[in-house]
Amino acid sequence: MPLLLSGRVFRRDLDACGCLAMHVPLEGGSETRLLRRLRAAGYRTQLSSARGLGDPEVFLFQLHGIRPPHLGHQSVGRNGAVGEVQQVMPQLAELFVDNVPVVLWLLEGQVLSRSELLALCDLCKRESRLRVVVEMGGARSLNWQPMSTLLGV
Repeated sequence: MPLLLSGRVFRRDLDACGCLAMHVPLEGGSETRLLRRLRAAGYRTQLSSARGLGDPEVFLFQLHGIRPPHLGHQSVGRNGAVGEVQQVMPQLAELFVDNVPVVLWLLEGQVLSRSELLALCDLCKRESRLRVVVEMGGARSLNWQPMSTLLGV
């Protein structure tokens, strides 16, 4: 990897594909450089973990409910068995205010199933301002490919 990564090729590939699968060196650093380059180019960015994502469209764009984790024995009252459902704001709603492209960078993407990755690709096709980068694991050098190529679609 070059010492100074300009990010032009990455940005061009991201705009062309919409959803990229990325393999990054395990020591880190390259993804933050690319995020900084994207922000400087006018993109809005959101860094998040892929663990616990669930349904990508609902989690990112719609008001949805979550339950607290089960903590063992609870009182048998109203909320003892299942817990109270808390409403959570969508993660990307406030980023789509203007007509500015938004990049969602998902860490630990290797835990996502094939159907979740396909849902992210479809989401990028439907929402033209959304770009998704999914880190799919480690590699000796920084490389990326379109998610559709990785999935064989």
